[in-house]
Amino acid sequence: MSTAVPQEILDALTDVDMPKLPSEIASSEAIRLAGIEVPVYRAGCVVVGSGAAGLRAAVEMKRRGDDIVIISQSAWGGTSACSGSDKQTLHTANTADQGDNYKAMARAIRSGGAMDEDTAYVEAVGSSRMMASLQFLGLPLPQDPLGGTLRYQTDHDEVGRATSCGPRTSRLMVKVLAEEAIRLGVPFYNQTTAVKILTEGEGSGRRVVGMLTMRASDRAEANPLGIALFVSDVIVLAAGGPGELYRDSVYPHGCFGSLGLALEAGVELVNLTESQFGIGTRREGFPWNLSGTYVQAIPHIYSVDADGVEHHFLAQYYRSTRELASNVFRKGYQWPFHATRMLDFRSSLVDLAISCETAAGRRVFMDFNRNPLPVPGDLPFSLERLDDDARLYLGKAGAGQEMPIDRLKHMNPLSIELYRRYKIDIAADPLEFAVNNQHMNGGILVDTWGRSSLAGCYAVGEAAGTHGVTRPGGAALNAGQVFGTRAAEHIGASGKAKRAAAGDMSAIAEPGIAEMLTTLRTGSPLTVKSVRSQVQARMSEKAGIICNQESVAQALIEARRLNADIRAGGLAYGRAAEAVRGVQWRHMALASEAVLSALDFFIGNGGGSRGARAICDPEGESLPHARTGPLEEYRFRREREEDRDEQIVVRLEGDEIRLSKRANRSLDETARSFFERDWPAWLTGRIYHLPVDE
Repeated sequence: MSTAVPQEILDALTDVDMPKLPSEIASSEAIRLAGIEVPVYRAGCVVVGSGAAGLRAAVEMKRRGDDIVIISQSAWGGTSACSGSDKQTLHTANTADQGDNYKAMARAIRSGGAMDEDTAYVEAVGSSRMMASLQFLGLPLPQDPLGGTLRYQTDHDEVGRATSCGPRTSRLMVKVLAEEAIRLGVPFYNQTTAVKILTEGEGSGRRVVGMLTMRASDRAEANPLGIALFVSDVIVLAAGGPGELYRDSVYPHGCFGSLGLALEAGVELVNLTESQFGIGTRREGFPWNLSGTYVQAIPHIYSVDADGVEHHFLAQYYRSTRELASNVFRKGYQWPFHATRMLDFRSSLVDLAISCETAAGRRVFMDFNRNPLPVPGDLPFSLERLDDDARLYLGKAGAGQEMPIDRLKHMNPLSIELYRRYKIDIAADPLEFAVNNQHMNGGILVDTWGRSSLAGCYAVGEAAGTHGVTRPGGAALNAGQVFGTRAAEHIGASGKAKRAAAGDMSAIAEPGIAEMLTTLRTGSPLTVKSVRSQVQARMSEKAGIICNQESVAQALIEARRLNADIRAGGLAYGRAAEAVRGVQWRHMALASEAVLSALDFFIGNGGGSRGARAICDPEGESLPHARTGPLEEYRFRREREEDRDEQIVVRLEGDEIRLSKRANRSLDETARSFFERDWPAWLTGRIYHLPVDE
């Protein structure tokens, strides 16, 4: 890309203005519960979350005539609208001339293991439709002169299925979907936080009947916390991932997700051991992934100690300037940390080195006005002395400029412009960054229609645990669109959301409100701030990219104790607005215990290193090396092949986390559809596998 991109294009692709929300529909009904006046809202389906996945579900349901509302803690404030990287990726099927087909794509999506084969195929076959429909709504994906979509290779992607509008791809997706939802007349309830799922029935017959929320606009003298009741037989959880779980995180502030909310309702979760970690700028400034061209420009990476002294620390790990620079480049398409890439002086050794520097109290920077310094005793940096993959890529990109900032300007001027929007000039000043938590690959256990283990409850986007151990970059954006559509189709076929739910939910809602009010106690020694500090420090320090059995087990003991203390003594809050955070941090403490329980279960049963984490063990088979010698402290277990074929299921029974295993669902790749034979199943709705009572 030339640096002569017109300013109006830079503006359109980096400073994306979101549409104005329509006026909310006021409640015309209220009931007195637990001593407060509670407004009641009724809907056929409540979608929790206003990101790309939730909006897709809402748009598709509204198109099918369902009675649908969206509730959102902060519209346009979640990960879809506020996260990204240099070329934020949408992962979709490529053309046959690139060696692609849906079955091959499905195999690539699930290649990391612990993922259902049918889910991977659903995502693959649905990807073309998702991309085309987004383009129809106005998503400006780039094309070549003959109309083909421009593609590139991303992490865990050997075919080149990635495409992008630039750093704000997911925000642009939210924009076009939100405009369509508003055009269709979908009601939005903003500043509305889901705090409790209401159910009735027992065992396998339990089902959703509504949801308690806290709404700023419903606070009143008779209802100081703004508690409101949404009555609905169907909910779609699309509130993203647990971004507040880690202190070292690239999530936007205030992203709590819905895992604790789901756990509390008895919904089964899966694969909570699986996350993504990688380099990005810190939350204190402008949190952003530093993948793609940011590192493919090969800036100089260094640390600064408390005395202001610079340290060329990567030179302690790599044996030559060529090896160091080539692996910085590879972080562009090998962005997530992966334990095996610490071996043989590969790219995740960069992550380990950065993590060690920050743990030692040093600040880490990348400087786009300096090329990497040479490894002592070796030749200086040269574009001609790079490994073949890096040298050929930069050559094809025309990125032969002398300085990293000029290579970055040539390849991706949007990446520089984006930081300028947040008063950060990477063309002038070094950029501070760290290894951060970025994505939860696990989540709510769902089938191929997005149904959870609780009848009437669906999950889409990052809330759904569909991704397995690894996933190609951008597969999550695609999965949210595919499953948002699939859930909408299934809900439409059931007919349960065609009209607003009726009935009196007082007997179910009142105990839920009373329990919540018991938890929120002004006199509790536990505060939002103290719980946040405990949870985030524990997760970042004990459940990050480097783990071991003893530290995880101890962290789990501490997490259990915290939740017991919350149950016994409640959680304090100050002003009414902080009460919402109190409930959310109770959920986050519960999610933390669930993640640590799954991780402890996995490690304790012999699980090895895969995806997000290295499981360090003095008896481990794999030993990373640095230029200075073997890194014995980071010797780690290898992944066991049998662990790839199953998933860890987590559920809450009473106050106890229960764990079990389930085998991946399989897919018969030899099976072929036949039009006349299979058409009746679609015409009659048998493809939705609805129970007889639906």
